Amino acid sequence: MDAQALIKAAISASILMLVFALGLRASFADATSLFRELFRPPRRLLRALIAMYIVVPAVAVGLGLLFDLSVPVRAGMLAMAIAPIPPILPGKQLKFGGSSAHVFGLLVAVSLCAIVLVPLVLGVIGQVFHHQAAFSPAQVAGLIGSTVLLPLLAGLAFRHFAPQWAERLAPWVSRLGTVLLIAGALPVLIAAAPAMAALVGDSSVLAIAALVASAIGAGYALGGPNEDERLTVAIASAMRHPGIALAIVTLNVPEAPMAGAAVLLYVLVSVVLTTLLGKFGERRHDSRT
Repeated sequence: MDAQALIKAAISASILMLVFALGLRASFADATSLFRELFRPPRRLLRALIAMYIVVPAVAVGLGLLFDLSVPVRAGMLAMAIAPIPPILPGKQLKFGGSSAHVFGLLVAVSLCAIVLVPLVLGVIGQVFHHQAAFSPAQVAGLIGSTVLLPLLAGLAFRHFAPQWAERLAPWVSRLGTVLLIAGALPVLIAAAPAMAALVGDSSVLAIAALVASAIGAGYALGGPNEDERLTVAIASAMRHPGIALAIVTLNVPEAPMAGAAVLLYVLVSVVLTTLLGKFGERRHDSRT
């Protein structure tokens, strides 16, 4: 097995472990909470979907038309704007005060809705830019199933049948997954650093930062009446699944390396801005208590 295959295997294993560890801490009631409340006010799932799949893609299209961006960079931004929630995001949302029912319910509901919404929104964006983009529901379902739903369901089932073991096992699985993720992600970031540095040197980084900030604002505005829930949706709206975004640009953009660099730069910017948002939320919460 060559180095690239080892890196890919480490990242894949880390995601499976981290999502499995999340499942060990949740329940089936948490995972289905937003679907069960879909038609009852404040309609949290519907509001989150509007933020993620109408507002953010519309802003991405507008920024793509406004800024003088290359096709790969524009494609990377658009791909991140329509990608679903990344599988390891709930850990961050829980850290910043999100309830387990809302966080896990949002992950499951948005992931399932993305099977239909990602190809649909991608087709609309393709019409805007006169480029026929392709990413089928089956492809989305395969990626979401393998990286989100299956490991999460495995963790939920383990917790259901062996709750005491799940509590003991979750921290260790999470730690090992984190180590593997760092080990796999560092070489990828180092290899992409020159291309990412080039994007920082032009208007691309400003467009990416504007998109992340707009996504945070949309999620916060539509996140509902509760402050912690607004933060949860704001973080989810800004941070998207890079694996699905990379799959989209690889299929649709010939200059995939630069598009991939734009995706990775988006990930870094979103991590920084959502972390600052979470810290701000923690301070506001502490000041109220």
